[in-house]
Amino acid sequence: MNNKFYLLFFLMATFAFASCDNDDGIHQDLSGEYVGTFTVEYLRGEIFTNPVTVIFSDKNNYKSSGNSDYIPAGGSGTYDQRNSIISFSDINLWTSNFDPNLILGGEYEYSFKGNVLAISDIRSDIGTYTYMLTKK
Repeated sequence: MNNKFYLLFFLMATFAFASCDNDDGIHQDLSGEYVGTFTVEYLRGEIFTNPVTVIFSDKNNYKSSGNSDYIPAGGSGTYDQRNSIISFSDINLWTSNFDPNLILGGEYEYSFKGNVLAISDIRSDIGTYTYMLTKK
């Protein structure tokens, strides 16, 4: 009986250890220039889409282009990846005449397959913000 208990304990501990995420997470190398579209879909039914370019440096810096209608507004600063989450820390000062969620800043879910990068955030009280990008 004791041997079964120790075996069960060992298996559970091994499983728990193997399941733990590394603090660094899984990092995809995002370095490079990406072009594509930014789309915001507001809960009230409005959908807006415009072209966008996002550049990621190998030193965890980013720069996103903006449009005159602020869709998207742009953004630049540093980013950090953890598993399927990417966090952007925008360093710019902005006016308050538009939806601040149009700035590439804050936490987003992302996926990277081949040369296609999808970055999205669902803000439950506002809408969905999505970048669909292809690496140049």
